[in-house]
Amino acid sequence: MPQGWLKSAHQGDTRVLSAGGDWTLSSLAHLDEPARAQADGPAPARARVLLGDVLRMDTSGAWLLARIGHGLESRGTALTIEGLTPAWQELLRLAREVPDEPMPPSPRARGLLGFLDKVGRRTVDVGREALALLSFFGETLGALARTLAQPWRLRLTSLVRQMELTGLDAVPIVALLSFLIGIVLAFQGADQLRRFGAEIFTVNLLGVSVLRELGVLLTAIIVAGRSGSSFTAQIGAMQVNQEVDALRTIGLDPVEVLVLPRVLALAITLPLLVFLADIMALAGGALMVVTTLDIPAAQFLRQLSGAVHPGTFWAGLAKAPVFAFLIAMVGCYEGMRVERNAAGIGRSTTKAVVVSIFLVILVDALFSVLFSQLGI
Repeated sequence: MPQGWLKSAHQGDTRVLSAGGDWTLSSLAHLDEPARAQADGPAPARARVLLGDVLRMDTSGAWLLARIGHGLESRGTALTIEGLTPAWQELLRLAREVPDEPMPPSPRARGLLGFLDKVGRRTVDVGREALALLSFFGETLGALARTLAQPWRLRLTSLVRQMELTGLDAVPIVALLSFLIGIVLAFQGADQLRRFGAEIFTVNLLGVSVLRELGVLLTAIIVAGRSGSSFTAQIGAMQVNQEVDALRTIGLDPVEVLVLPRVLALAITLPLLVFLADIMALAGGALMVVTTLDIPAAQFLRQLSGAVHPGTFWAGLAKAPVFAFLIAMVGCYEGMRVERNAAGIGRSTTKAVVVSIFLVILVDALFSVLFSQLGI
């Protein structure tokens, strides 16, 4: 059953409200917030309500439409409604005869039932969000397949620019934090191993943990907070300014124009940033080991070469493109879904960072299980 929706656009001094889906009781809660924004927000000189995409309407949907119309007309807006069927006209006439009173909030259970109700609602919301994200994942893969089949569709200027923003500009913060993490890890490891007279194995701890896990995980978290949030803010601002709608109007696919260059740029630059993070973390750990444990640099390198092998390095680096795809996709997805109000970009940016980091850690855990099963 298609859920009802309401979108707003401007044509000069006329606000155009496009409605679609099922305007029925099941969609009332979903439509209530955008309807309130139209009924209570700034009133234009003229407004048109287009119902051409509405599939079904019952008394609840007609009442909601009447409330929007009353809110606009009461402030001097000249309102026209297009696409009304005779049955819907009668429903709207009846709905307009009902006094325009605020809808009382639905009663909520308290105590244990209230807690279970809240958990259930959140679970349903998470499920819907996961399905929407999966759908966006499919759109992104479709755009990527079209680009691979027709490489000239890729906008190289945009790709190079995003590589600069996500890769080159991130070098200082990634290098500094990785260097400091290497120092901390070596210090804490040496402090524990000293109790057993095994300080030399600090090198083993440092090499394996950095190359296999911490280098790629730390870099992905930094990039999620830096570039992922930037993607959401950039696309979200375009969504608020209706630039994304303008792209669709001129026949361009926003996923191909806005999302794909960012996804590909991060997939290229994140493995390079991970390599840099590995080198800087090992350098920080080496500095700590050489200066505090009196282990010569040559012995540090010999111990490191014996502790790690090429598979350890590649096991960490192989995760980078997957993490990059997740971070870029979530950041762009949240940007596309920004609400057109003052707080929308802030909420979506925060959500993008939280969801990206959650997915990165979840997928990293899945990689660990997979590598364990494969004996890598």
